[in-house]
Amino acid sequence: MAERVRLERSGAGGAACDLISMDERADNSDTGTLESPPHSTVQLPDVELVARAVAGDETAFEELFNRHRRRVSLIAGRFFRQREQIEEVVQESFMKAYFALPDFTNQQENSFASWIARIAFNACYDELRRMKRRPESASGDMSEEEAAWLKAQLRAEGAGDDIEAAAVARDLAHKLLARLSPEDRLLLVMLDVEGLSVAEIGETNSWSISKVKVRAHRARASLRRVLERFL
Repeated sequence: MAERVRLERSGAGGAACDLISMDERADNSDTGTLESPPHSTVQLPDVELVARAVAGDETAFEELFNRHRRRVSLIAGRFFRQREQIEEVVQESFMKAYFALPDFTNQQENSFASWIARIAFNACYDELRRMKRRPESASGDMSEEEAAWLKAQLRAEGAGDDIEAAAVARDLAHKLLARLSPEDRLLLVMLDVEGLSVAEIGETNSWSISKVKVRAHRARASLRRVLERFL
């Protein structure tokens, strides 16, 4: 995604922020630094950067992007393989975050990381739903060789040892999970791949703990039905 993205937030005195292209930002994200402007933001905590960004400091939001882009990319990579899809989720997540900055009120240390992660998960969920409406884009078909390999791996794990969680972590997880509903796929990735707690998943999706548990049970049941042919 080579184009530059320009964001303008209404009600903020016409403040604007340019996000450098995704490829360029990926190169910079390894160092965790930017070329230091006269009023460097590199050493500031996230909450201070948010405050400055809301006040119209474009460099502050660029630093937030630089710090947290990799995490958002990793989340997107749990759901999508194509680089274009991952970059689309990264761009959409930070666009939503930029416009929602005035609503960011949690002043706890590292809270911005959790906040942007929630936005990223929601962006992934939206993209999964869009993909489900485009059957031609589905990639859930397995070759005979892949099916045979998966069957052997699952049998080696033992059918009684939380086989659903083991399957989610496999190399063919994308093809297995593509057979599930977007909601089931989102929940299993958050639970078994990201290792989020039931409480964290509930907070991210605005669900009660009991609702998360019920949906997790249903998601695992759906995955087990997909796996039955290999057991």
